[in-house]
Amino acid sequence: MNLKDTVELANGVLMPHMGFGVWQVKDGEEAVNSVKWAIETGYISIDTAAAYKNEDGVGRAIKESGKKRDELFVTTKLWNADQGYESTLAAFDKSLAKLGLDYLDLYLIHWPGTRLFKETWRAFEKLYKDKKVRAIGVCNFHEHHLKELMEDAEIPPMVNQIELHPLLTQEPLRKFCKEHNIVVEAWSPLGNGKILANADLKAIADKHGKSVAQVILRWDLQNGIVTIPKSVHKERIIENAQVFDFELSREEVEAINALNKNERTGPDPEEFNF
Repeated sequence: MNLKDTVELANGVLMPHMGFGVWQVKDGEEAVNSVKWAIETGYISIDTAAAYKNEDGVGRAIKESGKKRDELFVTTKLWNADQGYESTLAAFDKSLAKLGLDYLDLYLIHWPGTRLFKETWRAFEKLYKDKKVRAIGVCNFHEHHLKELMEDAEIPPMVNQIELHPLLTQEPLRKFCKEHNIVVEAWSPLGNGKILANADLKAIADKHGKSVAQVILRWDLQNGIVTIPKSVHKERIIENAQVFDFELSREEVEAINALNKNERTGPDPEEFNF
């Protein structure tokens, strides 16, 4: 395995197993530098969102990196305030312009939010049919949201990006997604940094001569979960990518699975709206 390894989405598009996230990364130099460092390190998947307010910086980094467009996999997300058919199409154009791209690899509904997501999804289907997006999906959708969306969807979601880490393993939702050929992607895979001091994870990390972060990212990969760690520090960006030279035993994977407490570090999708 390496940073160029991919998982196949329902429509045959290949999505990198590991990407680089830019949540809470400031627009301007911080975004430009961190994305360029990630691309230099070998990451080919970059994940941003309209709500992160750094699409300009991400776009600039992509341009300055010198990478060919088709060598990268770029994701952004529609914010809650823009849900609805026409407003989604307008928001998409805005994001694309900020990124300086002529198509997206993946476009996601950021939260189920306003209950307008069926209308929003019709716009997503149009963007997909118009070949402005190679794949479409959602974030933070529980099983009942997915069922509701798929009742009328012509094209089922290909990805569900959810908060997922050893304290929130989301196994029932992962099982549902697998049954419906929806790839699960983890945001905040390191639990917003809150689980890096966990003693059980530390013991496994010491055994492999790795950091706790590297162990968690390896756990994601061995569980078939797409993961998008974020950092603004060059050495951490490189370190997060060094997860392909060791393997967790089945016992270690199960021990990490057993840490689950259904504990969120981010908002609950049932309650979060704006």
